Amino acid sequence: MSTIDITVAKVHDILNDDGSGTGEHRVLVDRLWPRGIKKERVAHDVWDKDAAPSSELRTAFHSGDLDFQEFSRHYRRELDDSGAAKELLERARKAAATRITLLYASKDREHNHAVVLQEALEDLAD
Repeated sequence: MSTIDITVAKVHDILNDDGSGTGEHRVLVDRLWPRGIKKERVAHDVWDKDAAPSSELRTAFHSGDLDFQEFSRHYRRELDDSGAAKELLERARKAAATRITLLYASKDREHNHAVVLQEALEDLAD
């Protein structure tokens, strides 16, 4: 089984970049479409809302009810229970991707759900 490189990118950083010819499988992993961005400006292969945290968990994190560590723990449990991360990885493998880029719109580049999802996917890919 070939290895897949898993990266994250802020959706605003890849606008108008189609990533063609790279073996890249781009997945928007936000439950809501990023504000102020037209869909045709984001080159992505799939919008995987199922891989995003639940609305309740996202709201609790953004309101400050959960710190990032606790949010991460709850989100990993959601991913395990739903199988969404495993399904995302399987779709990328079927597409013969050599890289998965998880696209997100959060302002915080270090403390967001895409980083947690990246870790979950890396654990599954090993």
